[in-house]
Amino acid sequence: MQKLFYLLFDDAESDGTKLRQALCEEAVPAIRNSGGERIIVFGADSDVAAGSPVRQCDPPIRGMLSFWLEDAADRGPAEKALASLVASEPAGYVVVESRPLDHARPVGERTPGMKQITCISRRPDLGDAEFAKLWHVDHRRVALETQSTFGYVRNEIFRVLTPGAPDHWSAFVEESFPIEALDDPLVFFAAKSQAEYEANLDRMLESCRRFMRLDSLEVTFVSEYDLG
Repeated sequence: MQKLFYLLFDDAESDGTKLRQALCEEAVPAIRNSGGERIIVFGADSDVAAGSPVRQCDPPIRGMLSFWLEDAADRGPAEKALASLVASEPAGYVVVESRPLDHARPVGERTPGMKQITCISRRPDLGDAEFAKLWHVDHRRVALETQSTFGYVRNEIFRVLTPGAPDHWSAFVEESFPIEALDDPLVFFAAKSQAEYEANLDRMLESCRRFMRLDSLEVTFVSEYDLG
């Protein structure tokens, strides 16, 4: 089985709730009929409108979807279904998944809280082994100690599937937070005071700088729907 991850781009003012509903109602059945399993829809919908995304792409990311397929070569029907929902071509990738912190996902319903999905690029001066150590070992500890994260999924890009898809990213990182973290930095950084918030923020930024390029980050806040 291979895990596929797709980014969907649309106008910043487009209706994210409508796109998320279309993904669940139209794209997911087509993906399932073509052999897709463990399908998860991520929508930048009205439930996460209070978040402040970090956007580099134009048009920006307005939705995402992941699923597992026996062979990525059989993805044609899935991509056709996704492409019919947005004006720009979806960007597809084969990714390698790891779950440092798994979380409960009620199948067929919205996962409680919210999810931040970050597209990251590794620093060009790091080799594979050093990058993996800084991210998987050192940063894992920092992330879990300085944030109110209750779910953490790494999707490391193995290869790009679709023509024209951005190819400068290394991974898509999913982090689940309480819904209050959308607009309350103290909740986001698991802080009980301004001083603790600033200390956790500084520690997080210092850790990020060690292994990733901060100037290429793309951060999207989404609702998560596990469709099984």
